[in-house]
Amino acid sequence: MKIAAYEAREDEREHFDRYAKESGIDLILTEQIPTMENASLAAGCDGVTILGQGRIDSALLDEYKRLGIQCLNTRTIGYDHIDIGYAKTIGMPVCNAFYDPNGVAEYTVMLMLLCIRHYKAALWRAQVNDYSLQGLYGKEMRNLTVGILGTGRIGTQVAKILSGFGCRILGFDHHEGAASEWLTYTDPDTLYQESDIITIHLNLSDQTRHMINQGTIAKMKDGVILINCARGGLMDTDALIAGIENKKIGGLGLDCFEHEEGIYHLDRRDDIISNRSMAYLRQFPNVVMTQHMAFYTDAAVSGMVQCGIEGICSVITKGICQTLL
Repeated sequence: MKIAAYEAREDEREHFDRYAKESGIDLILTEQIPTMENASLAAGCDGVTILGQGRIDSALLDEYKRLGIQCLNTRTIGYDHIDIGYAKTIGMPVCNAFYDPNGVAEYTVMLMLLCIRHYKAALWRAQVNDYSLQGLYGKEMRNLTVGILGTGRIGTQVAKILSGFGCRILGFDHHEGAASEWLTYTDPDTLYQESDIITIHLNLSDQTRHMINQGTIAKMKDGVILINCARGGLMDTDALIAGIENKKIGGLGLDCFEHEEGIYHLDRRDDIISNRSMAYLRQFPNVVMTQHMAFYTDAAVSGMVQCGIEGICSVITKGICQTLL
């Protein structure tokens, strides 16, 4: 069996080598983002594994099908960059990644703490020898209510970690699960109205796109803290900016951003970045933005690569895998 791995980062290569050897497959590694122009790199391969920088549309799926690709894998949990509906119509199996939720969950809680303790403003002051305390009045987690939208594996782990802080935890999900051990399930409106901090852990779809918008923000407490370590498109950027400007939103912790493609995970130091909303939002002292790195731990990277190889192998040889979409 032969697999083409697009967007292969340097930190993934040792894991690719190990799992390819264990699975007995041939591997083509390229740093290129998948496009129609480089689809031919996968010629002669049985499967293709990607990350999330490229858009896998119907034309590219047709080309992979023509080249004989039998399975497409994304080494990410989210899969909104793939036209899943069209893939199913042409019989192209697609699987995603499955890795321990601890890294993203821990990062989520870190962003909460950075926001409620005004870390960014304190850091800026220290860099110019301003060690004053005015405006840095923080809050303690144990006195707050945290709302979790989406209680899958990551949302559940966030609730479990937060339980150690002694805060009140609310949750909403269409499918209630194991998280009930650490939180109280409620409806979205109650969660919006009663939460001091709201974190979102949902897949991006037509139903969830801009779930955080002008209308939902209006239902929230004044000074609410919003956290997003899932997908940028879950939040309406214009609504976030308006909320920060009118002080309805007290702070933002964003590890992802709408239209981050072509920016995050790349060195753009010498470039002009044409994303005005991103530049404007990140300049606020109560907005912490990081480059979509909540997932980025040694354990998670190894798990992502393992899912990429083993998922494709399982689909091709058995017709099924744990993460088949």
